[in-house]
Amino acid sequence: MITMEDIIRDGHPTLRKVAAEVAMPPSDVDKQILSSLLEYVINSQNSEISAKYGLRPGIGLAAPQINVSKRMIAVHLTDDKEELYSYALFNPRIISHSVEKSYLQSGEGCLSVDEPIPGYVQRHARITVKGVNLEGKEIKLRLKGLPAICFQHEIDHLNGIMFYDYIDKQNPFKQVEGAIPIER
Repeated sequence: MITMEDIIRDGHPTLRKVAAEVAMPPSDVDKQILSSLLEYVINSQNSEISAKYGLRPGIGLAAPQINVSKRMIAVHLTDDKEELYSYALFNPRIISHSVEKSYLQSGEGCLSVDEPIPGYVQRHARITVKGVNLEGKEIKLRLKGLPAICFQHEIDHLNGIMFYDYIDKQNPFKQVEGAIPIER
């Protein structure tokens, strides 16, 4: 089971590396790592389990955040219609995106960043993601709202990009013209 001690913090060199593709079919070790990423995110949202193990709640986690530089992410969240998005993916990639932008009104956070970093993070409002699930099946997801933002955040981790790289240093809360504000 992954704990907060397993999650590397901002400044660690692995967080700035481009992660390696996972060979298909995935090894048992890679399947176990991906499974444990999803398990952490699910457990972190359960108040009893998170209190017992000292887990910080999160909606997504990428393998580089546990110092494994491979292209694996896990996401577990509900959208504004209470639809559940619970996915563990090998080699996820964004295959298309909208020109229209969106951002979280409350700003983004990250399990690898201990302090809050205020500001708007511009993301694509809609994306299509392809990846391979734990069963080895290729899946394609069309996403918008919070799920789209979360997937972009986690896929950025696979490319060595941190959320605060997108925040305008001079004007962190600069309104993004025509962008859709997303409430969390």
